[in-house]
Amino acid sequence: MHHDSDSAYPAAMRRTGFADMPCPIARALERVGEWWSILILRDAFSGMTRFEEFQASLGIAPNMLTRRLNALVEAGLLERRPYSERPPRHEYVLTARGRDFRPVLLALLAWGNRHFTPEGTTVEIVDARTGAPADPVLVDRGSGRAIDTADFTLAPGPAAGEGLRRRLARRRHPAPGEDMP
Repeated sequence: MHHDSDSAYPAAMRRTGFADMPCPIARALERVGEWWSILILRDAFSGMTRFEEFQASLGIAPNMLTRRLNALVEAGLLERRPYSERPPRHEYVLTARGRDFRPVLLALLAWGNRHFTPEGTTVEIVDARTGAPADPVLVDRGSGRAIDTADFTLAPGPAAGEGLRRRLARRRHPAPGEDMP
């Protein structure tokens, strides 16, 4: 759970940010780990660009929305563009980095549908031409094979430090049929 104030945690456990961690998941969370950010990106993918549209969709306080939009602009996921001089107004448009977040959103949607919709599906991914429901999977671009099996594991990359190399070396490999982390 994210807290604006981490004062409940001892100083040694508090983290001011994930940007300096060598883990790409931690670095990604630094940019989109606050839930409002992901919902703003969801709405941007549905075509929303203006402050008022995001606010109406999310019911978020204006000061919080301003902070989240500014953070997404600083992270390079949204671009702020003026659309009115009088009064001065801006729209927020997905950048290439922001558009690259689409598969993450679709995976979250599919996972949410699979595990957290006891009342039934409210939004589903469908083939735009046929309307047939789609079930996204993560695949290796080179081989086309699904990356949810024991055939794939995590390995240190060229920039990995010694601590990460040790942690990954100790990591047990998933058993057949067990999902990857």
